Amino acid sequence: MDGQLSQDEINALLAGMTTDDDGGGGGDAAPASDAAPAASGGGSIDDSLLTDVEKDAIGEIANINMGSSATTLFSLVNHKVDITTPTVTLANWDSVVGDYERPCVFITIKYTVGVDGSNVLILKEHDVMVITDLMMGGDGTNTEGEIGELQLSAISEAMNQMMGAAATSLSTMIGEKVDISPPVATLEDFMDQDPGKIAEFLTGTFVKISFQMKIGDLVDSMLMQLYPIDFAKSLYNTFNMSASGASEPAPSAPAPEAAPPPPPEASGAGAAPAPAMDMGGGMPQGAPMGAPMGMPMGMPMMQPQQNMNVQPAQFQSFGVDMSALAGGANIQLIHDVPLDVTVELGRTIKPISDILDFSPGTIIELDKIAGEPVDVLVNGKYVAKGEVVVIEESFGVRVTEIIK
Repeated sequence: MDGQLSQDEINALLAGMTTDDDGGGGGDAAPASDAAPAASGGGSIDDSLLTDVEKDAIGEIANINMGSSATTLFSLVNHKVDITTPTVTLANWDSVVGDYERPCVFITIKYTVGVDGSNVLILKEHDVMVITDLMMGGDGTNTEGEIGELQLSAISEAMNQMMGAAATSLSTMIGEKVDISPPVATLEDFMDQDPGKIAEFLTGTFVKISFQMKIGDLVDSMLMQLYPIDFAKSLYNTFNMSASGASEPAPSAPAPEAAPPPPPEASGAGAAPAPAMDMGGGMPQGAPMGAPMGMPMGMPMMQPQQNMNVQPAQFQSFGVDMSALAGGANIQLIHDVPLDVTVELGRTIKPISDILDFSPGTIIELDKIAGEPVDVLVNGKYVAKGEVVVIEESFGVRVTEIIK
């Protein structure tokens, strides 16, 4: 040997194992704590950090969010987008590295309002090239070359709109406003990337949500979303509290015990009247306040409504004669409105062949007889008849009949 350690020997030293090759250094390797710090993102996955119920709830939340995101992505790329039901598992950095191609685009999204935390989306380089090409008006086949600032900026904007739609869906689920900061997209290579530089939670066990994403016939690959454990739990707790708060009825005051009806002689001045409620159809004496007829005794009872003074609506009668307004002063408001007055000498119908033969000197016969009154139209409405007169050097019409 040349005195240098091979990569296998270095890995064995870091893992606290013994090399098979005695020529490199021989003997037992030192423990990892003595030789070098443990590799980031390695180690075992603690499956006890998240229960199956929590995984199912987080998967349902992610499914609804991604449904809104798919609709938004469709409007951006103008292609059918299908995102399948997610699969929720626990993972670490090493398992993600083994499952994904390299390099990849990491999009970091932080929640700023409503929920506290962040998550990371991982997209394949080819998928990003297809999406950004479609967003720029291409057909999705221009995927040659490397991802540059233009593609990263475009995919950041796409993720901003997609995750904004997801935040709106999440806001509807938990009943609170949810907002995000602008996503940050970076191109990373797993082999030489420290996960702590991307997000601190990637150095330990985290939640991995996998989706199968299809965009027309151009993309059919895996979309991955990573959550910190504490963020996933807080999301589950917030959703769980919101759901339970919406389904549980408000606590009601305990119903008073039924009292026997007072005897007739107990209705004197010093006797307190027994409580009564007019339920319209009648209520048997001794029934608890607010308990509707036929309700099982185990059901929660609504609180009785407070006494309110309900009266029919009173409307002031109009004493003004509206017919008088039609001819009154208010008509002055429209006296200055201009109207088009047209005098029509006559009409006729001609085929296109005859109209194409028109030339200077052509005589067109109308449907009016010589000397017959002309029609007077106001804004196209036939209102009067008249006869043509000459006033100095201009034609005029003398109205002879008003059409009713």
